[in-house]
Amino acid sequence: MQHQIRAMKGKRASPIVRVGANDQDQICYALDIGARGIIVPMVNSKEEASHMVRCCKYPPDGIRSAAGPRGEWGEFENFREQMSAVNEELLIIPMVETMKALSNLDEILSVPGVDVLLVGPSDLSIALDITLDYHNPKYQETLDKIVDACNNAGVIPGMYFIPGGQDPSGFVERGFKFFTLPWNRWATAGINNGLATIKR
Repeated sequence: MQHQIRAMKGKRASPIVRVGANDQDQICYALDIGARGIIVPMVNSKEEASHMVRCCKYPPDGIRSAAGPRGEWGEFENFREQMSAVNEELLIIPMVETMKALSNLDEILSVPGVDVLLVGPSDLSIALDITLDYHNPKYQETLDKIVDACNNAGVIPGMYFIPGGQDPSGFVERGFKFFTLPWNRWATAGINNGLATIKR
């Protein structure tokens, strides 16, 4: 992904990378090529969320190794200042996708450094035994529970994607503030026209 991230240099967009697992090396490699946010799938406990945060942050807040200045973080007097800025500004985004994660929701949200809790819609529906039935009341009640828990913890609720046929504005009104957009359906009409349909 290094070339894609480099292509964003100087632009208003910020590169956010979803790694494959909650592994220190995967997180570190993504950060070292310039990611300004990290998404980790299948975070199921406070311990796993804490491990993710520690892998994202430089000492003394975490265990990320130093490979010199990386990414676009601004101008600093020294590397220590940049490391502190990264620790403060990096987006840390665990995904909630399992029954175990739902049972540990408040504990996961209590971990300092977690900025967004991201719902994995497909895996969550599978875990609830209502596979891809996104209109099911059980699924909708679970989304409300997640939003309420996030609001109580001061964490942004997010959706990895908006399921097909559903209005992104409805998710905004519900409290979700972070999600991918159906850009492929908007491409021919233009991204600006698509964004204009969302209440913000």
